[in-house]
Amino acid sequence: MRVGSKLRVFSASKRRVFSATCLLAGACASVMAQEPEEADLSAKQRILPTIGPGLRAVRQGPDGRLYVLASPSPGLVVVDAKGKQLLSINELQSPGSAGDASANQSLIAFGEDCDVDAEGKIYLADRGANLVRVFGSDGAPLRSFPVKNPVSVAVMPEGEVAVATLREPHLVIVFDKNGKEVREFGDPEPISGREDLNRFLNIGQLGTDEQGHLYYAFGYLPEPTVRQYDRQGYGGQDIQYTAIDALPTSVAVRKEIEKQEQRTKEPSFRRVLTALGVDRSNGEVWMALNNNLLHFDAAGKRRATYKIYTPQGARLEAKTILVEKDHLIIGSDPLGLYLFDRPDKRSTK
Repeated sequence: MRVGSKLRVFSASKRRVFSATCLLAGACASVMAQEPEEADLSAKQRILPTIGPGLRAVRQGPDGRLYVLASPSPGLVVVDAKGKQLLSINELQSPGSAGDASANQSLIAFGEDCDVDAEGKIYLADRGANLVRVFGSDGAPLRSFPVKNPVSVAVMPEGEVAVATLREPHLVIVFDKNGKEVREFGDPEPISGREDLNRFLNIGQLGTDEQGHLYYAFGYLPEPTVRQYDRQGYGGQDIQYTAIDALPTSVAVRKEIEKQEQRTKEPSFRRVLTALGVDRSNGEVWMALNNNLLHFDAAGKRRATYKIYTPQGARLEAKTILVEKDHLIIGSDPLGLYLFDRPDKRSTK
């Protein structure tokens, strides 16, 4: 594993695949020497069984409430620690509310991601409306501000919110509590010489920890990568997965990049890194590559790799990860949300 460095490839030629293979092979020896744990991991149970198709995100508020987003339906659902639904912000307008201005403001065109701050205010990336919407803890709309193609949001200290988008020049845009842009940071990795294709490959998902760090998970890079930033946008370490079993996927993605560079069609790739979870208490990172769940410590060292399954033994293709003190909540579209015991905690008891 290569930590604190960036794998940069500038050529679109076939030599890029060879050079990347050599770099990965060298890194693999180091990773294999560490011998991280490898095991199967089965969920204890499914939770919130009405949530499944369209699942986008699950977050937790300071009071233990769960905030679950599924698009296009049912929208944003908030439940208490026992699973009782407290409120719902729907994407479809309910009958008889056409003349209600506040109801119209609260509609979600298509929600991509959400987060919640210490006061219970909800921030939602509405890609369908090119807005970030802000709701009170009671679900009442507070404000919104325009952001083109927002795909991920993360609450930061002092009322700031970070947003990741599809096509803006930088990876992250930060807005203050009034929705005013205050800074941008994060240069896309130069994977392709074709600008639109390169930006697509740099689409990512955001996470945070209690120390104010921001984590950017690159969804489509050939080598699964999570980059840590401080609040001002200064880059910290890169956490990459470059074990020997990741090499075939990396090479295949680079070959597909070469193919699409010769076309004029819109870029289209399958995600490599499908979900990100951050232990907010200590900055440990959990990343999912479909049904492979990887655990890294705060220094970026891979501690374990798990194959994740439902209680019935079906593969669980992770879309979203919530890291709790003793549990993981992992969501899949369309299979829904599942509760796991944290294997790192269980092994120390």
